[in-house]
Amino acid sequence: MIAPPKHTPRWVVFLIDLTICLFSIIFSFYVRFEFSLSEEYKILLKSVIPLILFIRAVHFISFRTYAGLIRYTSTKDAERIFIVTSVSTLVLFAINFINYFSNNKFIIPNSILLIDYFLTIILMVGSRLFYKAVYYTIRNTDLNGEKILIVGVEQFAAAVKRAIDRESLSGIQIVGFIDPYNQQEGNKIENIEIYNINRIEYLIQKYDVSKVILASKNLDPNRKNRIIEKCLSLNVNVQTIPDANTWINGELNVKQIKNIKIEDLLERPPIVLDKKRIQDYIKGKVVLVTGAAGSIGSEMVRQITRFHPKKVILFDIAETPLYDLELELKECLQFFDFETVIGSVTNEYRVNKLFEVFHPQVVFHAAAYKHVPMMENNPTEAVFNNVAGTKLVADISIKFKVEKFVMISTDKAVNPTNIMGASKRIAEIYTQSLNYTSRTKFITTRFGNVLGSNGSVIPRFKKQIENGGPITITHPDIIRYFMTIPEACQLVLEAGAMGQGGEIFIFDMGKPVKILDLAKKMIKLSGLTYGKDIQINFTGLRPGEKLYEELLNNKENTIPTYHPKIMIAKVNQYKQEDVLPKVMELINLLPGHNNFTIVGVMKDIVPEFISRNSVYEDIDRQKKYLNNEQQSKTA
Repeated sequence: MIAPPKHTPRWVVFLIDLTICLFSIIFSFYVRFEFSLSEEYKILLKSVIPLILFIRAVHFISFRTYAGLIRYTSTKDAERIFIVTSVSTLVLFAINFINYFSNNKFIIPNSILLIDYFLTIILMVGSRLFYKAVYYTIRNTDLNGEKILIVGVEQFAAAVKRAIDRESLSGIQIVGFIDPYNQQEGNKIENIEIYNINRIEYLIQKYDVSKVILASKNLDPNRKNRIIEKCLSLNVNVQTIPDANTWINGELNVKQIKNIKIEDLLERPPIVLDKKRIQDYIKGKVVLVTGAAGSIGSEMVRQITRFHPKKVILFDIAETPLYDLELELKECLQFFDFETVIGSVTNEYRVNKLFEVFHPQVVFHAAAYKHVPMMENNPTEAVFNNVAGTKLVADISIKFKVEKFVMISTDKAVNPTNIMGASKRIAEIYTQSLNYTSRTKFITTRFGNVLGSNGSVIPRFKKQIENGGPITITHPDIIRYFMTIPEACQLVLEAGAMGQGGEIFIFDMGKPVKILDLAKKMIKLSGLTYGKDIQINFTGLRPGEKLYEELLNNKENTIPTYHPKIMIAKVNQYKQEDVLPKVMELINLLPGHNNFTIVGVMKDIVPEFISRNSVYEDIDRQKKYLNNEQQSKTA
């Protein structure tokens, strides 16, 4: 390996610049007089050299033109040289004219100063660019160093190259830029070739590329996924750059370039929101978010702050996450129109007092227990929080004349096979029934798993990979729908805006993802090999878990809305006089903690609730037996 030159000392750069100035003034004299200097001008030249060098030196020191590393010369350095040379030349012109008015004689012919001015700029900038070219030519002759491809041909791609250059990482060679849209093939960026996207596999294999950096911010998700998938299949590490707003002093730092995340692979085209419609029902309103400290609730708060609410009430029982959100709103988002209230949605006094003090006009109800196996083992708490808690907040919303109540539900409420899903379905039924007897508009939104949420598989897999494995999956065929947290919350806001009351909105979750494939991709993204570095173990379906989730009941279909990602589920309508007695019967059973009795009533309210991999399957078998007996007697 040929070692690149070390940093040139600043005093050496300073002396080189003065030498350039010395050469420039001498050469300017000779050019002006066609390379034939008389004795008079030779004497004049010798007398003005100290003046020229002194003026230039003073300005070089003042503007610190020698301080930057020459190998990283950029347009900013060229601008600085232009300004310094221009200012010092203007000083020389000023001295020249002062002497003329005093002695009726120029110290230096103005034409020579003009030639010297242009020549000095050209030589100083040119010398730096020449040194930079030599430096990278030497550095890139390292055939054994790490080879990198950069995807992108805009300013972001050039910023990545400059960031790598600034770090002076010897042994790293950028072998090319990849144009994802094949519009600039054959051109160059800072003397490095731009290639067609179709040649990425060829280049990886030819140069033994170990890393590909995605530096195109206008790359559509489908094309981006294909590039990542191709790189992963060739065991090449893929990295990406952060948003330009996070760059330090407007420049990308190489430490900010991070490995691609699984969330990037599941990314979809950005959602287009009807911001005016959302702002119409949030601007100037007091908005309550229950479960505000959770993954969904906290993102709802962040999204809501963009639409100028009068005040946001953050309501949650989790003290520390609520405090963290409070700090984030103040320090990061610079949003101060909020109140944090600690309490449970099941505490009637606390909820009533909250409404009495703040009078919220819009409620986003995100508070819920969501962990399927935990709720399967604790049905009393699932019903208490998810059903009784929802009922309490909904009833008090009517009492205080809330305009809109948006309940955040789950795909597990469709044909539920577990306590959690059934409890959310009962909450849906109850809030829907209220819509027909109150002025408050009750709206329900359903969606599947969100990436990175509390209890999500992705944080768990990350932790298992960090610990060296194994990754545990319940079943090799299990699939799930995924959506990013911001995406889900944006659609909740949009659904809330379009809702007129009584609707259950479902979201386009995209294609379902096989959890086994997800785990394998996460292993690859970590730079490890499945079966060698990390193993995957199958543990069997957990209580209440099913292989796939649904967004619609078998008896339901959908009505499209103006938003392509939001549909309205056509569901059975429930009257409050039919729903309330059953819900109250269920709630009144809670103090007895008789799980089988409680679950039995849940199944009466939600007939499609059929337990799976659960002790409560006995209730289903018993019901089936009784139905068969009754049918036999009838026959």
